[in-house]
Amino acid sequence: MTAPLPRRLLAEFLGSALLAALVIGSGIAAQRLSDDVGLQLLENAAATAAGLYALILIFGPVSGAHFNPVVSLVDAALGGRPWRDVAAYIPVQIVGCASGAVLANGMFGLAAISVSEHHRASGPHLLAEVVATAGLLLVIFSLARTSRLATVPAAVGAYIGAAYWFTSSTSFANPAITIGRTLSDTFAGIAPASVPTFILAQLAGAGLALGLIRALYP
Repeated sequence: MTAPLPRRLLAEFLGSALLAALVIGSGIAAQRLSDDVGLQLLENAAATAAGLYALILIFGPVSGAHFNPVVSLVDAALGGRPWRDVAAYIPVQIVGCASGAVLANGMFGLAAISVSEHHRASGPHLLAEVVATAGLLLVIFSLARTSRLATVPAAVGAYIGAAYWFTSSTSFANPAITIGRTLSDTFAGIAPASVPTFILAQLAGAGLALGLIRALYP
């Protein structure tokens, strides 16, 4: 049964906030635990993959565990969710990710908001975001459209953990968390100036994935 919209929005807010806290907090911890950038990325990727698996298990039965505007948009485009729900989901996801960034900063004794100076919007980074976003959506909706929903939490966690390494952007693949990560000038941060092009690349990846999903899983 579908949960009432307020309950679903609460789940999306909490899931988005915890996802941002997970990504940013594990990045801060990695910086403090190691001086080796490769090891820092490994620690950040492993924590994100495992934590995302758990978050989808927790909130999936309530809201679908989107935590990501492009997931909500593609879900609606494929007829899985009304557009009015998407209009409610997206602001909550953005506010949730911003709140999670503030929470992560606070847990590590940093200023509540510290605007990131980590510029990422190069051509290779933007291409990587198209690939990362399209791949994430293919994982989710290929499983959903072939009656394998129970495998989504593990598959999404595994894909994001791998995409930290095979994409030069470290696979943001999420406009809401891209915005949230501007609020922490730490390992996982992104400069506000890089955000518009990152989001455009993510939307392009969503459009590519939508076409592929319709072609492969009609």
